[in-house]
Amino acid sequence: MHRILIVDDEPLICRGLSSLLAGAGLGIADIHMAHTGFEALDYLRMEEVDLMITDIGMPGMNGIELMHQARLIKPWVQTIVISAHETFQYAQMAMRLGARDYLIKPLNSAQLLDSVRNALLQMQAEKPASGKPDYAASMGGRFALRAPDTQRGQAMTALMAGAPASPGEAQQLASAAGLEGAGPYFAMIRIGTDFSTREGELLPPKDKDLLAYALMNMASELLDQDWSPLPFTLPNWEIGLLIGWSEERYDDSTVSKINQLDMIGRSLHHHAAGFLRLPTLIGISQIARGPEFIHLLANQSQRALEWSNRHPGQKVFYYGDFSWSQPGEEAGEEEAFAQNNRIVERSRQYIEEHYAQKGLTLHEVSQRNHVSPNYLSYLFKKNTGYNLWEYVIKLRMEEGRRLLLTTDLRRYEVAERVGYESPEHFSKIFKKYYGYSPSELKKEHPAK
Repeated sequence: MHRILIVDDEPLICRGLSSLLAGAGLGIADIHMAHTGFEALDYLRMEEVDLMITDIGMPGMNGIELMHQARLIKPWVQTIVISAHETFQYAQMAMRLGARDYLIKPLNSAQLLDSVRNALLQMQAEKPASGKPDYAASMGGRFALRAPDTQRGQAMTALMAGAPASPGEAQQLASAAGLEGAGPYFAMIRIGTDFSTREGELLPPKDKDLLAYALMNMASELLDQDWSPLPFTLPNWEIGLLIGWSEERYDDSTVSKINQLDMIGRSLHHHAAGFLRLPTLIGISQIARGPEFIHLLANQSQRALEWSNRHPGQKVFYYGDFSWSQPGEEAGEEEAFAQNNRIVERSRQYIEEHYAQKGLTLHEVSQRNHVSPNYLSYLFKKNTGYNLWEYVIKLRMEEGRRLLLTTDLRRYEVAERVGYESPEHFSKIFKKYYGYSPSELKKEHPAK
């Protein structure tokens, strides 16, 4: 059964779409409705959502901004975009963010249902079968099993081995590796696996080769639309991906490159588990300009993976989160512990000062601490016991309850003071958190 989130600032459209989908026999378990991008983010943080249907033109946070934030929270959630504008730029941006479809208002009911049905069918096909999976067969449906290009792999191995003698030699190797037209900015992602942990089996090398190729093709095709990555094999059945930014794309200051890498890493980990039921660790380098620095990116992605020894609960590692200290040094344990505590404490203080701010995001908090959103989420949960956004909700709900009990403020005024634009949305979150609504609380404890 599928769970759908409908986002539109016109309540009538939300109700109409909800009614249409509920009666279409599509196997939908839950339909959530949000009237702003901020409300939608709350649902994405707190509920299981498979498919989001969002309008583009909304006040406060438009559909494109929502898609950016949604990909940080749950990069695997599928999206269908609806818009009153046949603007090519909007459609192009939506598709680059992974939208399944871009539909123009006024909506045609049959067209919408076809789009939703196709998205749900695709998701159903991507779910692994129950029981012991046949990896080769499961990959055959969507991902073709292609062996890596040997010549390109040798050129990439040479670039990773060390700095070329000259920029000209680096350019020759880059051309042989298939990097023409890519870059000039690059980051490297390394995917490590432990095949022996899969259902306790010890796999022979031939099966490991097959799974490594399957993983490489899955990762490559998953990112192909947005990134055109260069995939290659590494020792011990690890997989490498080289991600590139053009000058124009890299200069786009509206998009955080760390957030993009964070999203890619978590999406790869999620899909490796979903398609292949394969445990993976993801190591991500920083970004460097020019193929002559690929050997440094290779070293960074490897060192990022080494931090899994210290953080067994974490699966995606960005080198920039740890570059202030060296992995594997005995003396660094205490320093790392103190640094992580400082990150969490600064984040906690920032949230306590800004939890009532409308539109507060994980990206904003992580930027203040110069770490990736993924690592901040992991540290905050590990040190406090709270998911970062659960902590924001906790502060908002406790303050909301205090204001309801000790003041004569109306519900919409309380909602406004704790960071919600919509009193209805505040009431939904409040009831989910406490088990009773603000009005029920007021009846139980009338003002004296």
